[in-house]
Amino acid sequence: MKKLVETVPNFSEGRDQEKIDAIVKPFKEIEDVKLLDASADKDHNRLVVTAIGTPEAVEKAIYDSTKIAIAEIDMEKHEGEHPRMGAVDVIPFTPVKNIEMEEAKELADRVAKKLSDDFNLPIFMYEESASNEKRRNLAKIRKGQYEGMKEKIKEPEWQPDYGPAEIHSSAGVTAVGARMPLVAFNINLDTNNKEIADKIARKIRHSGGGLRYCKAIGIDLKDKGIAQVSMNMTNYKGTSLYQVMEMVKFEAERFGANIIGSELIGLLPSEALFDVAEYYLKLDDFDLNQVIENRLLEDL
Repeated sequence: MKKLVETVPNFSEGRDQEKIDAIVKPFKEIEDVKLLDASADKDHNRLVVTAIGTPEAVEKAIYDSTKIAIAEIDMEKHEGEHPRMGAVDVIPFTPVKNIEMEEAKELADRVAKKLSDDFNLPIFMYEESASNEKRRNLAKIRKGQYEGMKEKIKEPEWQPDYGPAEIHSSAGVTAVGARMPLVAFNINLDTNNKEIADKIARKIRHSGGGLRYCKAIGIDLKDKGIAQVSMNMTNYKGTSLYQVMEMVKFEAERFGANIIGSELIGLLPSEALFDVAEYYLKLDDFDLNQVIENRLLEDL
């Protein structure tokens, strides 16, 4: 049976459409890879690609797109609201079908070694692939961002897992790892005061004593004239999206702010949304088999 793995690489380019098209191209053209989504954001200046395919095909697509990104993106000139440390900022692998987490970890290691060898790119392994607990959390690796990484990478405890102990002159550093499905979820506020978004983010994220499996930062969406609480939910089963929504709503009210909308970046498992529907609709004894599409899939 065919093995399927998902990858959601993040690239530090969300404004130049020609560069975005070039980076995405391998995911469209390589056989046995299906491009599911490509979301570019000008404020974040970031491109998030979601693709699925066989491990071998996904590995080739990642390699080819990384080669293009390194050639096209100069981190010395990059500016954006989203934290970043490299042209190819992060490359995660998630097992989807007929593949175990251990195999996804092997794929991550293989990709990391090849990218570091061929492009002289320093790489940190994170999440399930982390070499120690300190590196499991991507936010801890990325702390200091591209600018701070120039000195951070020279410290003994922050030697990269692959590649040289100095950043690439234009591509910075990259994080690679195997992980569970991540949900990128952002909540928009009816204020342009970024400090409010920052305060809410500090309250709700796990590192600040908030929700488990929630990483959050405040973002200034200048083009829209609003502030945003931008989040990565690393385990949607452990902490649901409705819990995040309710906590942001509660904290925002303290500052006289309200939620005016939310957005998903990339894709998410349907179960994450069913959980939200079950909560807000107050459904009793809800079962996923009550969803028509789920019942049909059982017979396919």
